[in-house]
Amino acid sequence: MPAPSPAALFTDLVGQGQAVALLAAALQQQRLAPAYLFSGPEGVGRRLGALRLLEGVISGGAADAGLRRRLQAGNHPDLLWVEPTYSDKGQLVPLSQAAAAGISRKAPPQLRLEQVRGVSQFLARRPVEAPRCLVVIEAVEAMAEGAANALLKTLEEPGDGLLILLSAAPDRLLSTIRSRCQTIPFARLSATDLDLVLSRVPPPADDPEADSATEAPPADPPELLELAAGSPGALLAHRRQWRALPRELPPRCAALLAAPQGQVKPQEALALARDLSEALEVEEQLWLLDWWQLRLWRQRPDGGQQRRLEALRRQLRAYVQPRLAWEVALLELSGAV
Repeated sequence: MPAPSPAALFTDLVGQGQAVALLAAALQQQRLAPAYLFSGPEGVGRRLGALRLLEGVISGGAADAGLRRRLQAGNHPDLLWVEPTYSDKGQLVPLSQAAAAGISRKAPPQLRLEQVRGVSQFLARRPVEAPRCLVVIEAVEAMAEGAANALLKTLEEPGDGLLILLSAAPDRLLSTIRSRCQTIPFARLSATDLDLVLSRVPPPADDPEADSATEAPPADPPELLELAAGSPGALLAHRRQWRALPRELPPRCAALLAAPQGQVKPQEALALARDLSEALEVEEQLWLLDWWQLRLWRQRPDGGQQRRLEALRRQLRAYVQPRLAWEVALLELSGAV
């Protein structure tokens, strides 16, 4: 019986035919590059593709359920998975653990020089079980200059290890880093593939909107699908954001700017500004702005409204006092003053 094709490893990687063909061929021919750049939007399968490639490297190209579970759990001695971190009280907290740890997320996470140095040290060691040491770096564009230069040195002398960089913004990387990696492109999914991926995702156990025996979860507003732009991961993230909002806030936002100019009382605008700033973290406020801008544009394209909301976004990102920023913006937008 002939050995199974390495392409069978990637059967759950939906809508990424070009990436699968390139990775399966590399495994089939046993001609792996020392470094890969998995390039494409967030949430379209770059992480899954990396896990399946690693499985193939370790297993010799065959699917291995036990190995798959270990890799998924990060429980393999020859795998180092690196992600951007927050610095908190002298400790580096990975992005995936920040919310549970209660870390302030006002500044964006970064890949830091000490993390890249750790990558070099890991690649220099002898593997324990796998044929080589394996490293995956998520959001590699989130590097400070020192970390980027250190990574470049690692790529210049990769040794026998395998390095996979995941990036949604490869244009922000040094051109010398990109040139030392084989790029594997990941594309946005079609509507059909998007539905297929989402049909395989079970609802979170603690999701109050999850399917029950008596009723299905409410339909997503159409703006969520447009915001996701062909990314299943992005759609799931937008859905979580939407369902976490207090139910009354989106209708109040929509009604405020739908009213004719001058018919909104200042007290209404100020009350909405208060409730938005008190009920939502700044990241949630920024997400609500994305939804609100898209909804407004679909209803009535108005460049003036969009520019004012963009100015509000810049103020929130610049850590202007959120309630004050919302008050001034909503009073101006509604014509209450």
